[in-house]
Amino acid sequence: MYEPTGHPNFAFLWPAMAAASASEMAATFAKQFTNLAVGTFQSVAPPPRWTTPNNIALKLKTVQLRDFTAGKIGIPTLLCAPLALHGAMVADLAPDHSLVAALQRAGLSRIFITDWRSATAEMRHLGIDDYLADLNVLVDDIGPPIDLIGLCQGGWMSLIYAARFPNKIRKLVLVASPIDTAAAPSALSELANATPLAMFRELVRFGDGLVPGQKVLKFWAPQSVEADDIRKLLQFDEATDPSAFAQLEAAFRDWYAWTLDLPGAFFLETVEKLYKRNELAGGNFTALGRKIDLSALKKPLFLLAAQDDELVAPAQLLAAAHLMGTEPCNRREMTVPGRHLGMFMGRRILENEWPEIVNWLNEALPSAVPTQIAAE
Repeated sequence: MYEPTGHPNFAFLWPAMAAASASEMAATFAKQFTNLAVGTFQSVAPPPRWTTPNNIALKLKTVQLRDFTAGKIGIPTLLCAPLALHGAMVADLAPDHSLVAALQRAGLSRIFITDWRSATAEMRHLGIDDYLADLNVLVDDIGPPIDLIGLCQGGWMSLIYAARFPNKIRKLVLVASPIDTAAAPSALSELANATPLAMFRELVRFGDGLVPGQKVLKFWAPQSVEADDIRKLLQFDEATDPSAFAQLEAAFRDWYAWTLDLPGAFFLETVEKLYKRNELAGGNFTALGRKIDLSALKKPLFLLAAQDDELVAPAQLLAAAHLMGTEPCNRREMTVPGRHLGMFMGRRILENEWPEIVNWLNEALPSAVPTQIAAE
């Protein structure tokens, strides 16, 4: 995201940890357990308000399906938001800083988003398969085939889903997503590899089976975010009316303050399978009873990476191009200047790069793309 104190800030992703190095993190992590074990885990901040008009099309235990549809024409597009410390409003922060609105302006009329819900005690044992199953319910409710856009962690979930149910997906877009965590080092992947799994399990134990978002935010994130950091992150024009920035800053701080609790089982599976074992890239990941073979997935693919991404090294995303079976003529890759959150909130990127992705989505399917049928 940004580095207000000179250290990588992981507050926007599921571990939500800050450290100068992975080795420092491993030492600091254990010291914070006693703090995490004290007090309540309930978020005190109210949920931030959505910017773009929408309605709840479907409500499940794990997720709400938000419908931003402005018309009945066109292929439906589902944004798979990250199941992370902060909510799905990463894609709809404020006017001129909303990915949803940018997609609408560029020509998409049928847009949906996964609004993941904060985990309750009853959800503590839910794992990746449970979330994939509910994602499948959402897709069926929308009506496949759909175009699927995976944001950050929602990217690896989208890729797994597309490989598991290929006939339900028309085109796939992955943005700043960790697909091959061994392709290049990042602060986050090094942290996950350097920290013993037992420490992550202890974190879950202190949360009574959950990863408590508000507690994690309090002890691992900066207590305050500098206005200049917000301005740079959101690519806000210095010449704009200061009152306009004050509103934008307030919206960002509201988004930042509200957190999700995560199921401990999901969290631990993500750490172990996606980071420590790198099972998705290695061909060893099993989803809903079937091994995921990315080489068999031949869907049109668009990859958008952040050149200065402090959480997901561009190579970790771009590796998807050679892991999948998509022909080179049916895939696009773009690496642009910016940090992680800038891919979803940065004004210049929303104005300049995302319309190109929409144009690509609106193109007819190339005749070379075969129909894929998977046992489901």
